[in-house]
Amino acid sequence: MSEEIIVRLQERFAGVTPRESLDWPALNCPVEQWPVLAAALKDEFAYTFLADVTAVDWNEASPRFTVVYHLFSVQKHVYLRVAVDCPDDGEPEVTSVSGLWPTADWHERETYDMFGIRFRGHPDLKRILMWEDYPYFPLRKEFPLAGWETDLPDREVAAATGAKVIGAPMMGGPFVAPHEGPMSEREPRGGDETWTEKNPKPKE
Repeated sequence: MSEEIIVRLQERFAGVTPRESLDWPALNCPVEQWPVLAAALKDEFAYTFLADVTAVDWNEASPRFTVVYHLFSVQKHVYLRVAVDCPDDGEPEVTSVSGLWPTADWHERETYDMFGIRFRGHPDLKRILMWEDYPYFPLRKEFPLAGWETDLPDREVAAATGAKVIGAPMMGGPFVAPHEGPMSEREPRGGDETWTEKNPKPKE
């Protein structure tokens, strides 16, 4: 079934190619084909549930951003992953599919909030986790794990207190997990565990 759906879609939609995957069938779709392919996947191939929308920031590669959609067919009990590259690295954008799958509404907002990828045609594309004037996109590669110091979202509180939102201390970070060994011993650990909240990190 997994190979069959990819072959059928390749025959019908120009530019669609198989995508390497360790679990579900997956494909790459050109950004200009995505609205038409999405409609066909829902209406003709019974992928009636959009389970998730996320993205990948490839950092120095181009295209830099890839939007990834996880679809599920309730009728056939099969999944499909679709990846769509954003052609503009500076202003990444793809067409919204919130008109096809209602679940895309919040998923696309979260992807916009975390990666700064805009979804053209979305009915209410605004941030869903961070406040509207937050200047950064936390899941972009240049965003540090500890975050950046920034102004409080409430200007009156900021003016009265002089406080800011400070970055997390990242005690012992960055955190890494071993790639080998039993899962019980692969919990992420700080790369430098010589300092804690009680024993400050030595100044370099």
